[in-house]
Amino acid sequence: MSNNNMIVALDIGTTKVCALVVESDQNGKLNVLGIGTSKSGGMSRGVVANIDRTVKSIQEAVQIAESKPGTKIKSAIVGIAGEHIDSFKTNSIITISNAEHEITESDIDRLIEDAKRVHLSRDREIIHIIPQEFIIDGQTVTHDPIGMAGVRVEASMHVVTGLVTAAQNIHKCVERAGLKVEELVLQPLASSYSVLTEDEKEVGVALLDIGGGTTDLAVFEDRTIRHTAVIPIAGDHITTDIRKGLGILPEQAEELKVNHGYAMVAEVVDDEPILIPGIGGRKPIEINKKLLAQIIQPRIEELLDIVAMEIKRSGYSRHLSAGIVLTGGGALLKGMPELVEYVLGVPSKIGIPQTFDGGFAREVENPIYATAVGLVQYGLKRGAGKSTIEFAESSHDADSPEEKAPPKNGRDEKGFVSRGVQFLKKFINKNIDNV
Repeated sequence: MSNNNMIVALDIGTTKVCALVVESDQNGKLNVLGIGTSKSGGMSRGVVANIDRTVKSIQEAVQIAESKPGTKIKSAIVGIAGEHIDSFKTNSIITISNAEHEITESDIDRLIEDAKRVHLSRDREIIHIIPQEFIIDGQTVTHDPIGMAGVRVEASMHVVTGLVTAAQNIHKCVERAGLKVEELVLQPLASSYSVLTEDEKEVGVALLDIGGGTTDLAVFEDRTIRHTAVIPIAGDHITTDIRKGLGILPEQAEELKVNHGYAMVAEVVDDEPILIPGIGGRKPIEINKKLLAQIIQPRIEELLDIVAMEIKRSGYSRHLSAGIVLTGGGALLKGMPELVEYVLGVPSKIGIPQTFDGGFAREVENPIYATAVGLVQYGLKRGAGKSTIEFAESSHDADSPEEKAPPKNGRDEKGFVSRGVQFLKKFINKNIDNV
């Protein structure tokens, strides 16, 4: 039995895999039924580096998300990111041939199909084609043109592409884990659905999703996406800097970053000493928080310098009235919004997903779940394929667990009696025939 009101999101990141199960009830409320996270062991900078480990991580996350006994997730909307992601603009032109010259949804589909004819190298494929602006008979229409009259329609399209092999490996991992991919969705685009408001997208805003292996950037204005970029600097690089700078284990460096790290030295108020256990019986190491911040801040400034170049390249550096919205695990680093404002010179805040009504809604109100929550929202608003979930039948059905249960004492008592009756019938019939 499947429930078409369920949507499952699968966020396969460099440091974690997250599976999220959401149900839409009769009143339109969204209830989080299950959350599953596992350590990602086979991803590197957003792409699959080891299929077996990635499959195992997906299976672990999905198993945890299958909270109800007998529940089986069969498909999901899956996020994709990585250094291989690229984007560019192209234009499409069509003519309206119906008698009323009214633009319909099928005409928008024709514009998108026309954009797909753009020349790409053999190793790349289109992930998204997003209309940005429409021009009807020479007049610019920023928003939805469906229902308007016109003869010639042009559209400016934002095309997102990725490596064919990277997408194939994502598909392969998900399918080997026992799931079907409903749709691949660009992760920064998904995150925007969970942490950005329509007003922010209208006046201009940049979303910065700082993950473990990569940082995803998406620029919006006039309610549509204008620029996307994937930057190969993120949380893991900060952890590595701490590990090498202090000569400690990776686990210790990650713990220091999460529990005591500051993005900006000036934001350290209580400079208490931190005691780090020694390695191999050596004496503990003592450092202070300002020293830790001095290791962290240069790496984040390097990241923000690249972000500034990407925003400038987009042509919208003077259009970000709503500033920068930070999300992802890296956004939780203390002093991060203050450093962003200092380096980029625009307002900054942390984006927290708050779009669900019941179930585990409170548990997902955290930047680390922004992509998973956004994938669900994308599925709802864009009409992506609903995920499939199977439930075990009731105990009264023929295929119930009770019917399939192994016989007591290793014997099938019903089958034994049945075989005895059949033997007796054959014996009586044989003796009657011989009379």
